[in-house]
Amino acid sequence: MAGDTAISKIDTVIFDIGNVLYHWDLRCLFAKLIDDPEELDWFLSHVVTPEWHFQHDAGRPFADMVAERSREFPKYADHILAYSRRFPESIPGPIEGMLDMVRALAKRGVPLFAISNFGAESWAQFRPEAPIFDLFIDIVISGEEKLIKPDRAIFELALKRFSRGAGQCLFIDDRLDNIEAGQAVGIAGHHFKNAAMLESELRALQLL
Repeated sequence: MAGDTAISKIDTVIFDIGNVLYHWDLRCLFAKLIDDPEELDWFLSHVVTPEWHFQHDAGRPFADMVAERSREFPKYADHILAYSRRFPESIPGPIEGMLDMVRALAKRGVPLFAISNFGAESWAQFRPEAPIFDLFIDIVISGEEKLIKPDRAIFELALKRFSRGAGQCLFIDDRLDNIEAGQAVGIAGHHFKNAAMLESELRALQLL
């Protein structure tokens, strides 16, 4: 999606994290806590849902969210608390081929950054388990900044913090609305589907 006109200018790669570098699925945690498949489906549709979780990505503290939700669903208070304490268990592992791609880019000297919708507390839990991010120069975490994709402001903040011009950058995200938000500030985008398609684009840009 970067386009031929950008080939000579792009020298920097900005990654999303969830469902680009690492799988993310709340079911991976709660399948350990709820045995009945129908109950698990109901729980993930009504109690700990992605939409509810996104409040944490936007900067709301775990404690506030857990207390409020536990009042709504007291039967599941222990499960809701587990969400805040065992969040990394909802990240079962890396997307196939992606960490090797990051290492290959780093070996070639390509500057690496990330912009991720990720809660500040959940990021603090997960980051020590993911040494791949040692290869990144800087990472903008939505929960720390209280800005969330696809808000234009998080892209503007990132460019300023990364000391990069928009035209230098390729942004990789699994959500098209986030790609479009980046494009609105001049950042070329790759709508992530799989590692093979991304590798083809990076080779076309002469980054790999």
